[in-house]
Amino acid sequence: MTESKNSSSKFFENLSLILLGILFIFFPIVFSSLTTDTFGLPKQILLGIIALSTLIFLGIRMITEGEIKLRNTPFDIPILIFGLVVLVSAIFSIDRSDALTSFVPLLFAILMYFVIVNTAKSEGNVLFLLATSVLGGCIVSVLQVLTYFNIYVLPMQYTHVRVFTPLGSLLDQALYLGLLLPMVGYLAYATAQPILNKARNSSSSNSVARFAGFIIATIILLFGFVITIYELITVQQPLILPFDTGFQTGFAAISQDTGRIAQSFLLGSGYGTFLIDFSRFKAAAYNNNPNLWAFTFFRSSSFILELLATTGVLGLLSYLFLSFKIIKDKPNRKEGGFGVFLSVIVALILSLILPFSFIITTLLFILLGLFASIQGLAHPERVYDLSLKLRGVMTGGKVFQSSQERSFDRALPVIFLIPIIIIVAGVGYFSYQYSLSDITFQKSLVAAQQNNGLLTYNLQNNAINMFPYRDAYYRIFSQTNLSLANSLALQQPRGKKVPTQTQQTIYTLVQQSINAGRSAVALSPANTLDWQNLSSVYRALIGFGTNAENFSIAANQQAIALDSNNPQEYINLGGIYYQLSQWDQAINEFSIAVNLKPDYANAHYNLGHALEQKGDLPDALAQYKIVAQLVANNPTNVKTINSDIAALQAKQVAATKTPTIQSKTPNQPALGINNSQAQLPARNPKATIPGPGVSPQPTKEIPTPTGATQTSPTTTVSPTPGS
Repeated sequence: MTESKNSSSKFFENLSLILLGILFIFFPIVFSSLTTDTFGLPKQILLGIIALSTLIFLGIRMITEGEIKLRNTPFDIPILIFGLVVLVSAIFSIDRSDALTSFVPLLFAILMYFVIVNTAKSEGNVLFLLATSVLGGCIVSVLQVLTYFNIYVLPMQYTHVRVFTPLGSLLDQALYLGLLLPMVGYLAYATAQPILNKARNSSSSNSVARFAGFIIATIILLFGFVITIYELITVQQPLILPFDTGFQTGFAAISQDTGRIAQSFLLGSGYGTFLIDFSRFKAAAYNNNPNLWAFTFFRSSSFILELLATTGVLGLLSYLFLSFKIIKDKPNRKEGGFGVFLSVIVALILSLILPFSFIITTLLFILLGLFASIQGLAHPERVYDLSLKLRGVMTGGKVFQSSQERSFDRALPVIFLIPIIIIVAGVGYFSYQYSLSDITFQKSLVAAQQNNGLLTYNLQNNAINMFPYRDAYYRIFSQTNLSLANSLALQQPRGKKVPTQTQQTIYTLVQQSINAGRSAVALSPANTLDWQNLSSVYRALIGFGTNAENFSIAANQQAIALDSNNPQEYINLGGIYYQLSQWDQAINEFSIAVNLKPDYANAHYNLGHALEQKGDLPDALAQYKIVAQLVANNPTNVKTINSDIAALQAKQVAATKTPTIQSKTPNQPALGINNSQAQLPARNPKATIPGPGVSPQPTKEIPTPTGATQTSPTTTVSPTPGS
């Protein structure tokens, strides 16, 4: 019976080991265009499947062994504290849905740590996991070397570019390879010692084979790492938030969040919500950066500054506590775990100065799990198995248990497995629905590119029904509805009565566009992107729906409140006033944009047009001439502004002296008056539309209207705007 139990336990242990090996090999190289995030989400899916599967296998192993036996390491408590703080920060986040969604991949990474330390208990198991982790990195490295020499082995056309990497960015690739190098390099060095000393023992042939493998892996990783760094410097320089901005934003996020000062100080804005912190708390001086000012950042300047902003002081302290425990457990240089320890220490140092993606964070926990497993082999007094049993009664130096106590001990593993199954079922279902909806939404984006409006609508509607907790879904769906309504309205012949069914379809699409936009802001009320979108929807309905102009202004003002130092927000609001011929209000908003960024040509351009419409021709000309100096290096913009200046000068009697400016910005966006991206035809009487505060209504199926095709123009969409 005991032999049968041991055999079953060994089977599930080996199965877990094989799954871990598959993860380590394929995690850095898996990607798919079937998801909206080609590189990140496929890795999260792979990690989730293996983390949850091996967790179940761990519970089954305990049942077959008849006892709860868990590996105790010095890092268990710090990791659990860190995970708990991150979870609490997500639960109390200002953007709970996004924060909880971001927490799940981190949960998988933490689970992987515990699975590794409870699976790799022998030297052979540890060596297998080390080899597979190195093999995954070597595959990435080989792909990079081949790509550098224009040799493309992957069949997908979008991979045939010099900067392609299965890790999604060259920065992540450099970090991934760079973190593996200390580990494999030291393993090669340590394996070479007995060979160099000409040690004669039964394992000498194995030592030579291991040394050869590790030295080859070191060379391959080094080549890939060097080429990646070279490409980062010469071809694709990474966009990283300046450290002073990240530092200022992080401390502002925990000290200036009106209405939740204590909560923000302790728990931050919520894990994974740095975008909101960046929009709300970046300083006006950020606009002085000519290369980055227009970019939206989803990660801070470094991982530790992002933790400060999103998980508060508690999150930062828990991470520092984990780092302290790792440094305190430093192994002897002669021990095999010293190389993995070096990789972990390098990761901790880099987390102080560079941003970490989900991929690098996961690698950190994998390396930490390997380090703890190796420590268990070298120091069984520090890393050992804990068995949970009833103690019974001590008599004559022996422990005696009653029959009830023995029965309870046998039932303990089953009891332990129940919460595991509940966690796996809950998180697994959540993750499955998220992944399936993402794949469906990606199909809708493909349909949009093919100009198939009705299919785009249906797929996005299905994706929202599968997983109704992503504000980006609603944001894009609102634009899809608006685009379909606009396209259908433009198809109707002028001067003829529009069929009742078509009118109803247009009205239904308009209502659903508004409802989807309001659902986005309801899910993420602090996300300025959602308020921008809602304002643009209402703006497109000016002349079509009652109070659309007031609703658009109100939504834009909320976007400004959440992103008060962004000049584009004021240009958007000024554009609404300009559209309504309210020149003074438009001039005021455009002037704020100019003050926030004096070298922003489009701000001066819009201000000049507002002044011209008001009749202030001298000041309008002055603005146009500033624009001419700012866009001097852009032939298209020069042609546009020279035409405007000539037209304005024709209206003037006297010439105006050209003002001087202090600096030029070489790469200015195209000039243009801020207008609505879509505009439905005016309606009389205007349709009744809900305002921003009205509860959203359920999405309806739209019929194919008489005389309308199923293919219609759609707006350009992307699931996650920003950089």
